[in-house]
Amino acid sequence: MMVGWRGMADVAGGGRVDGSINSGAPDQALLAQWLRVRARLAAELGEAEIRHWLRQVSLRGLDDGELIIALPSLFLRDWVRSQHADRLTALWQNENPEIRRVDIRIDGGEPAGRAEPLTVEPAAAPTATPAPAAPQDARTENASALDPRFTFDSFVVGKPNEFAYACARRVAEAPASPGFNPLFLYGPVGIGKTHLMHAIGNEVRARRPSSAIAYMSAERFMYRFIAALRAQQQIEFKDQLRGVDVLMVDDLQFLIGKDNTQEEFFHTFNAVVEAGKQIVVSSDVSPSDLSGLEDRLRTRLGCGMVADLHSTTFELRVSILESKAERTGVSVPHKVLEFLAHKITTNVRELEGALNRLIAHANLFDRPITLDTTVEVLHDMLKAHDRRVTIDEIQRRVAEHYKLRVSDMTSARRARQVARPRQVAMYLSKHLTQRSLPEIGKKFGGRDHTTVLHACNKVAELIDIDSEFADNVGLLRSMLES
Repeated sequence: MMVGWRGMADVAGGGRVDGSINSGAPDQALLAQWLRVRARLAAELGEAEIRHWLRQVSLRGLDDGELIIALPSLFLRDWVRSQHADRLTALWQNENPEIRRVDIRIDGGEPAGRAEPLTVEPAAAPTATPAPAAPQDARTENASALDPRFTFDSFVVGKPNEFAYACARRVAEAPASPGFNPLFLYGPVGIGKTHLMHAIGNEVRARRPSSAIAYMSAERFMYRFIAALRAQQQIEFKDQLRGVDVLMVDDLQFLIGKDNTQEEFFHTFNAVVEAGKQIVVSSDVSPSDLSGLEDRLRTRLGCGMVADLHSTTFELRVSILESKAERTGVSVPHKVLEFLAHKITTNVRELEGALNRLIAHANLFDRPITLDTTVEVLHDMLKAHDRRVTIDEIQRRVAEHYKLRVSDMTSARRARQVARPRQVAMYLSKHLTQRSLPEIGKKFGGRDHTTVLHACNKVAELIDIDSEFADNVGLLRSMLES
């Protein structure tokens, strides 16, 4: 028996997850985590979305940090991957820090099948539970459809993303313009890369309805390429992909280590560009930092326009929340928005998810949104963020406070104006993270644990005798903990 949406309560009462990777003894902790993840998704997404897909999700088990869930059809599997994978992963990681990724599969394993056409014809989200699509009808499959919510108008622009936004608009208005093909967007997870890619596709389609647009993740590109090889339909695969007007591939870093898929992508890239068509690619790092990709591919990726999206500022996060609240038509006190912007700093998706959850709770229980209810409703999410202060974040905040470069935190420079802030960062790393002294030393340019211990003792001593220094350290600690 697999643990689905409707059957979970029965199993949680004392059953077991038969067929899970770690099956054997009942795993009540995993079941309890799934119940909480399920409840949060229901609050965030609404009844319609839950009815369409979540009630068919089955929990398969946990294997070496990989949480495995399954759905009954290729259509549903791909829909959940494209629309909800990031949020599922975030919620599971909040519940269980040991989970590194969520693998979404089809019941019974991956079918070889026929190669699916790749040029997407966007359609509305499903209004009823769909049957598995026949391969020949895959042109209307909407798992890869552009999300109509992601437009340029709904994208909140600030200093960290204004250049990438301007480049994306230019590409949407005039695809394949000299100097903008390919367009390579990069930056951390959850800060708007995928939104901009969908916005490009939606804008191109609005301006040129006959345009053939393909949007997919790198993982999906790889899956379809392998499916084409198995079905001996490589020519159809190449023709489908190289015949588009705009090709967009998200999360290119997932091609690292996949030599055959890289080779196919390289030839597809060349064919599309040489045909005067537009390519848009995203990754979590710049082309030059994509170690593991072939040099010729990295060179080609960097030959157009490379635009980075930086981590959001407090002001931008507040603006994003204001825009989101305005679109929902719910009154949210400004102090609540500021509180959320202070507490959730790493991922815009999580930030918007927190607001969705607050609004859903207010609507369900007819309660006003206040700071107290915010802390009550989001206690688990806020607690998770309190735990996730990282040494990288500490180094960045300390360097910013003392007007240094982040590289000074790991350099060999011993000048006092550099050494003292570095000691402060080590002190904060010891008190705000769970890392050992040797681990902290390694993050600070390979220093040994005795150097870290000396730094911590020195900072503690200065805090006792220098009130101004103590205030600076206290401010940095408050900023990092808030």
